[in-house]
Amino acid sequence: MRAITHDMTLLLLITTLLILLMAGFIFLLILMHRRRQIRHLEKISEIQSNYEKSLLNTRLEMQEATFQHISREIHDNISLSLTLAKLNLNTMNLDSRENAEMKLGSSIELLTESISQLRDLSKSLDADLIEKNGLLSAVGTELDRICRATDFQVRYSVTGTPVYMNSGTELIVFRIVQEALNNVIRHARASEIRLRFHYDKEWFLAEICDDGVGFSGNVPLNGKSGLRNMSARAELLGGSVEIVSDPRNGTRVSCRVPLATNR
Repeated sequence: MRAITHDMTLLLLITTLLILLMAGFIFLLILMHRRRQIRHLEKISEIQSNYEKSLLNTRLEMQEATFQHISREIHDNISLSLTLAKLNLNTMNLDSRENAEMKLGSSIELLTESISQLRDLSKSLDADLIEKNGLLSAVGTELDRICRATDFQVRYSVTGTPVYMNSGTELIVFRIVQEALNNVIRHARASEIRLRFHYDKEWFLAEICDDGVGFSGNVPLNGKSGLRNMSARAELLGGSVEIVSDPRNGTRVSCRVPLATNR
C-alpha cells in the first residue's frame, strides 16, 4: 500500500513538474512572440517616421527649387521686360505720333508678356500641385519649364494604364525625377532628354535618358548626395533606382516603385 502511495505521489510530482515546465515553455513562447511583435511595431514606427521625414524633406527641397526658379524668372525675364517697357515710355516722343504709337505698342506687348510670366509663376507657387493635379500633370509642368528655360529637346511618353498612387508616393517619385532631370541639365552636356513612365499591374517605372557625355563604369549610389537621395527615396517606397551610362550613349536612370503598396 505504501509503495502504491509512493508511486502515486511520485507520478503526481512528475505530472505537476511537467505541467509547470509546459506552462513555463508556453509562457516563454508568448513572451518571445510579444517581444517580436514589439520589435515589429517599432520597425513599422521607424519606417513611418522615416517616410514622414523624407516626405517633409522632399517638400522643403521642392519649395527651395521653386523659389530659385522664381528668383531666376524675375531677374532674367520679368525684370527685363518691365525695364524695357519703362525705357520705351521714358523715351516716347509725344510730338511724333508714329514714334509714340510704336513705343506704346511695344510697352503693351512687354507688359502683356510680364503678366503671362507672372501667371505661370503663380501656378508654380502652388505647393499642392501634386495633390491637386497628380504626378503626370506636375511632370508635364516641369518639362514645360525646362523647355522654356533651356535648348533641350524633350520627349515625354506614358505607356500602360496610369493609376493613382497616394500623394506622398507621387511627391517622392516626382522629386526623384526632378533630381535626375537636374543632373542632366547640369552635368550631361546633352541635347535631348527622354522621359518615359510605364504602368503595369504591379510596378511603376520611370526612365530618364539623355544623349550626353555619360561616364565609364558603375556609379555607386551611395557616393554623391543626389544619387544617394534618389536611391534612398526609392527604397523608402519599396523600390529601387538603377543608373546605366556609357560615354557613347549617354545615361539612363530607371526608378521602379511597386504599385500595390503605394496606392
